[in-house]
Amino acid sequence: MAFDINMIKTFYESLPVKLAAVRKTLNKPLTLTEKILYAHLHKESPLQSFSRGKDYVFFAPDRVAMQDATAQMALLQFMMAGKKTVAVPSTVHCDHLILAETGADADLKKANDVNSEVYDFLASVSNKYGIGFWKPGAGIIHQIVLENYAFPGGMMIGTDSHTPNAGGLGMVAIGVGGADAVDVMADMPWELKMPKVIGVKLTGQMSGWTSSKDVILKVAGILTVKGGTGAIVEYFGPGAQSLSCTGKGTICNMGAEIGATTSTFGYDESMSRYLRATERADVAGLADAVAGHLTGDPECYSDPEQYFDRVIEIDLSTLEPHINGPYTPDLAWPISKFAAAVKENDYPEKLEVGLIGSCTNSSYEDLSRAASLAEQARDKKIKVQSEFTITPGSEQIRYTVARDGILDAFEAIGGVVLANACGPCIGQWARHTDDPKRKNSIITSFNRNFSKRNDGNPATHAFVASPEIVTAMAMSGSLTFNPLTDSLTNTEGEKVMLSAPVGIELPPKGFAVEDAGFQPPAENGQSVEVSVNPSSDRLQLLTPFSVITQDQVEGMRILIKAKGKCTTDHISMAGPWLKYRGHLENISNNCLIGAINYFNEQANSVLNYVENKYMPVPDSARTYQKAGIGTIVFGEENYGEGSSREHAAMEPRFLGVKAVVVKSFARIHETNLKKQGMLALTFANPIDYDKVRQDDTVDFIDFDQMTPGKPITCKLNHADGTSEEFALLHTYNEAQISWVKAGSALNKIRTEQA
Repeated sequence: MAFDINMIKTFYESLPVKLAAVRKTLNKPLTLTEKILYAHLHKESPLQSFSRGKDYVFFAPDRVAMQDATAQMALLQFMMAGKKTVAVPSTVHCDHLILAETGADADLKKANDVNSEVYDFLASVSNKYGIGFWKPGAGIIHQIVLENYAFPGGMMIGTDSHTPNAGGLGMVAIGVGGADAVDVMADMPWELKMPKVIGVKLTGQMSGWTSSKDVILKVAGILTVKGGTGAIVEYFGPGAQSLSCTGKGTICNMGAEIGATTSTFGYDESMSRYLRATERADVAGLADAVAGHLTGDPECYSDPEQYFDRVIEIDLSTLEPHINGPYTPDLAWPISKFAAAVKENDYPEKLEVGLIGSCTNSSYEDLSRAASLAEQARDKKIKVQSEFTITPGSEQIRYTVARDGILDAFEAIGGVVLANACGPCIGQWARHTDDPKRKNSIITSFNRNFSKRNDGNPATHAFVASPEIVTAMAMSGSLTFNPLTDSLTNTEGEKVMLSAPVGIELPPKGFAVEDAGFQPPAENGQSVEVSVNPSSDRLQLLTPFSVITQDQVEGMRILIKAKGKCTTDHISMAGPWLKYRGHLENISNNCLIGAINYFNEQANSVLNYVENKYMPVPDSARTYQKAGIGTIVFGEENYGEGSSREHAAMEPRFLGVKAVVVKSFARIHETNLKKQGMLALTFANPIDYDKVRQDDTVDFIDFDQMTPGKPITCKLNHADGTSEEFALLHTYNEAQISWVKAGSALNKIRTEQA
């Protein structure tokens, strides 16, 4: 029986009545996105026709999921909310803190030792507040959710940007910051601007080397890293129904890289098969009974331009395998053009490492397709030329593929099986290299490839492809190899060609596992004690943020004017910094150290006007803070792109930054800033960014009159005695302004509970 089956059963029983009311109110055919969103309206947003991209709406998600790196701060905040237990089913997954170094067993043992304090904290908090706990080694949050919790038509939020993975099972699953998770766990309405809806019509059917990963790599090239901002991407068409459930999950997972709120697919036979294969026949039966309510109405799909805000069409029959990168996931290259791009752009041709698996591509189908190539390498006497690693997505996947000989096929060609964890995908990788600063190339089946993302080396050119393309490229050791057309020389000097990979959607013998790694919470956690050592450098209880006042936004100094791409990895790096995710003071020492200073083209070097010298960004912030001077951050387009980590908002808040002013924000980061009681503002005229000088002081002359829709006036006081004024826009509604006036959303929740 599935987890939380009574909640799911109740939802399906109420769905027909809810959607009948929605149809009557909207008076039009409904997309799947609309069905799920309107079926999850919170009582504080009574049913009406909401305007896409304009109206803020309150929702009531079915569940919450948190990974260990973000769960620490989320649960530290939840502890301040004054609640006895979580209001909705919630889980914690220990997947981010395991360092990939030598192999699964040794790495997991080391992680349990090094991170014991954090794991004990998360386990005890989960036990106290009724939260399911998945132990280290159990698997990556998104794979665990797909295998155990996702259900068609449901709505969930998760403290990781790749939460949309659950869209592969027909959910609206949205990545958020920890403060949003606290709202839902504390039985508060969760707010989201009603998303626009982008329709992607898939026709034809894939064959040969093309896989589901190539669909999202192609879409990323079309929409770019911000083209999906403020929108849900809904896939439909005969091509969509031809994909496996886990293939759909891959597409939805990497939808985070186009800035989309989430992505989803309508319920179909592949989802039913997957539910039954993962021992959730009860959910499949319930979904089958209301199947028409779990996909978009036929009219929406037959005339999509009328019902979607944008429509993209992709013919799977002609879709080529793609390789995206480097440095950004939307630089899309069809494999037929990639070799030329490598030469033209002077990418390092030698491929040093191929890495497959991760939350994006570690299904049975993915690994069996890649293993079919490994078996060819053995039979055709091909020697793998690059280092090669495999990251299973869950213990259930690992156990099953080990039983079926798939891991043996990888190990036979020199592959190293890593722990069931995020590992190299998020920078948790002790890479074997003779020079950590050397220019080099790697290729992964992961989802994100920003500079320094995987190994901390800005000269590493990271490319993203399907597991089978990664495996083939690792065999050649060269980025210019095209497995569709090129031959390899085997150990006997013969020219051999790789045949197209062959995979199996679901294990013929069924999934199996000895210990999935789940720890249920206590029936009554009131007596559970949660202690945090005051001298710990890993965990620190939170102190409420103080309110930002008018006098604090006058005479502000520029902490940094960030140039170019500034992702959450630039603002709050992962990798070795993950160990401080539960200690706000310590992790604030990485605040904006990866951002490029506009005025000197350097990272982590800004001019401080108290000390009159260049300093690291966190040191400069603390110096201004000690002197009682507020600070401000300026940035460019899609600021805060990438991870959901709210630390990228909490750290500048903790260090005295009052406002972040940019040309445009990534959705999650803008929300995180708002939740922490900060000012997230955009230039009314983007060229005003150019007016900001290093030695300016900055005033918001009418901040105390902040109201929805009313711009805030920014005054730059130049050192030469001149000044300039311009308008800054914001998207705060009345409730969000109340967060600012309270000091943070959590402060407001706590006040209301008092």
